[in-house]
Amino acid sequence: MDEFTAGVLRRIRETEQALKQACDTGDDFLVEVEQSELDDLLRMASEHGVRVLPESA
Repeated sequence: MDEFTAGVLRRIRETEQALKQACDTGDDFLVEVEQSELDDLLRMASEHGVRVLPESA
């Protein structure tokens, strides 16, 4: 796995965790921010052929 792929997958995992935490604390604004970031990362991964496993999507 190259550095770009590893970095994108790491950022996706971190953003998923941040999104879960925002949901758990009821911070609606942060949920929106994190969901937007996750959507952007998933789009970038797709555009560059990075396969994201279902548990990370």
